[in-house]
Amino acid sequence: MRKIIGIGETILDIIFKNGQPTKSLPGGSVFNTMVSLGRLGVPVHFITEVGRDQVGEHILSFMQENNISTKNVDIFCEGKSPVSLAFLDENNEARYLFYTQYPENRLSVVWPRIDPDDILILGSYYAVNPSLRPRIIEFLEYARERKAIIYYDPNFRKAHAHEAMRITPALLENLEYADIVRGSTEDFETLFHLSDPEKIYLDKIKFYCPNFICTQGAKGVELFIPEGHFHFDVPAINPVSTIGAGDNFNAGLLFGILQENISRSQLENLPKEKWEKIISSGINLSIEVCNSYDNYISTEFASTYRASY
Repeated sequence: MRKIIGIGETILDIIFKNGQPTKSLPGGSVFNTMVSLGRLGVPVHFITEVGRDQVGEHILSFMQENNISTKNVDIFCEGKSPVSLAFLDENNEARYLFYTQYPENRLSVVWPRIDPDDILILGSYYAVNPSLRPRIIEFLEYARERKAIIYYDPNFRKAHAHEAMRITPALLENLEYADIVRGSTEDFETLFHLSDPEKIYLDKIKFYCPNFICTQGAKGVELFIPEGHFHFDVPAINPVSTIGAGDNFNAGLLFGILQENISRSQLENLPKEKWEKIISSGINLSIEVCNSYDNYISTEFASTYRASY
């Protein structure tokens, strides 16, 4: 059975609305994707790191409750599990503050087994962090040798904007390893000062990766593949919170790839109709998560969605 392997940070999110904390829950860009996929019954393995503290214990328990293997988690003793504060504005868009205290030696884990056509997802600052780069490259090489589908979401936040130039070489390497790149216009505005999806694809993505999905919030989704450029509308909604919207778009799209049984070799000539179906799955999950303060789809929605796909 095909599986999905994620690599990324795990963090405790504390969400504030009108200056008051409203909820706390485990999060992290790829982590949110993994939780939704685990709830959908997909075999998932997550490579991450947490401290040997109360926050770390809570996160490990939460992973197990949501069908995520904890075999590939680095549990460190020196330092503390990371925490983020997410402040929602009047449009329920989030602004973040991060608090981290990692040890010097990081990501001391054994890689999970990868089989052909398994999917590896990586993204966020974690995927370009200089202190983790040797291990990230090692795993990307392993995934490519094993003929996995590599899915990359830059997810580059404004908090790291001052580092954009420094991390660009690592970002370009990740683009070159990727079979699919998915990013938001906000990411590329921060990285390259570009907001036009077609210009982003032609100037920054196409040379490295032929398959690019650009999400624009309420403006819809743009797909760029060798066959052409296609636009997909999204339904109008009044979001409760946009935290996890992109992460769950990723989850829905990857779930669609597995449900449609799309292999790595098929991605080269995948017709628009297939892309439309898997992008629709991404939109469905993204909308669902925007209707709550959670970072992932509910178990009830997951059960219904899995049965109806």
